[in-house]
Amino acid sequence: MQTDLFQQTSKVLSVSELTRTIRGTLETKFGAVWVQGEVSNYKLHPNGHQYFTLKDARAQIACVIWRDTMAPLRQPLADGARVQIFGTVSVFEARGQYQISVQIVQPFGRGALQAKFEALKRKLEAEGLFDPARKRALPKFPRRIGIVTSPSGAAIRDILNVLRRRAPWLSILISPVRVQGTGAAQEIAVAIRQLATPNESFAPVDLIVVTRGGGSIEDLWEFNEEMVARTIASLDVPIVSAIGHEIDFTIADFVADLRAPTPSAAAELIVPDIADLRRHLEAHSRGISRELLNRMRDAQQRLDHARETLWRCLSHKIDNYQRGLVHALATLQARSPARELILRRNRFGDLQRRLRESPARVLENARHRFQKIDGILRVLGPEATLRRGYSITTDERGKLIRSAAAVRSKMKIKTRVSDGEFKSEVL
Repeated sequence: MQTDLFQQTSKVLSVSELTRTIRGTLETKFGAVWVQGEVSNYKLHPNGHQYFTLKDARAQIACVIWRDTMAPLRQPLADGARVQIFGTVSVFEARGQYQISVQIVQPFGRGALQAKFEALKRKLEAEGLFDPARKRALPKFPRRIGIVTSPSGAAIRDILNVLRRRAPWLSILISPVRVQGTGAAQEIAVAIRQLATPNESFAPVDLIVVTRGGGSIEDLWEFNEEMVARTIASLDVPIVSAIGHEIDFTIADFVADLRAPTPSAAAELIVPDIADLRRHLEAHSRGISRELLNRMRDAQQRLDHARETLWRCLSHKIDNYQRGLVHALATLQARSPARELILRRNRFGDLQRRLRESPARVLENARHRFQKIDGILRVLGPEATLRRGYSITTDERGKLIRSAAAVRSKMKIKTRVSDGEFKSEVL
């Protein structure tokens, strides 16, 4: 079994890596939750943060209220208090302890509205209305938006002030509705659908903002009604929810394509700031100008280099052609017909002269060689030898006898001396 476990493990995690992974899993899986229980180990830290444990009969969980998360409670927390809290599940990595970052605290058993809220939330979540995959993307540069809100509330003033400052080009269509009280939910749903359905009176909008100021759960309840949630989910136009303050949550917030913590924040999220756009445009313009200038300089430098290379190649070619021309001219001059004619004429004359002088010279040379040979023969030839007292003996056939062993008895021989010859017979 241990071998299988080791084979399945592809990486050994550090404690920090494992804790960080667990934290990401918890935060992704649970997100924001409502939890009820009894407060224990309550502690108010000097820096303003509040720490306590929320427990029931069988379990407990650590909780923290950050100093700037919510306004001071009307009734401070104390050990033994029974409360309902709303917050996000996270992990304190230094201790490897999971905890809840609390955003809302209310007395235990707040009432039927909270139970109704939780029931509808579970129902719509099970149907997939909160699924991030179905959320529609907001346009980056909307040109026309619709706002569903009370015309007399602070929310519309905050939104308009921000939009006028950030996006003066924006066309805004306001659909006035009641934002609380009986029947307000139906007005809100109808206004949202009307803005999402263009007609002869107005052009299509790029997105819709549903907003109002903060208040109690009773004040915000119309945005928790099922008809509002289903209207938001059924339309193709992206919808931004900006209801109440940052700590306020409604069903409309979960269904909308984007939840803004406040109306002013919604205005900042849906449109870019014209000042930022101008800075970006100026930066891009400068960048494009620099790029064009750099490219022009590079092109000019490449052109200069190409011109220099071309001139160098042409100069080299011209020099080669000039040298070839000089060589060809010299060769032509060296082998010109006139010069060749003179050379051939001179050679012909020389040959003619040598031809005329050759027989006499050859004859004279032959005579000199003959006389030289004759002189040598006179000194070294047989006649000279005979005159010095020598003789030459041959047999009857004229074969020279060189030794006495070649002579036989009764052999006839012939002996030649300087003044003649005589024959004899060997005894």
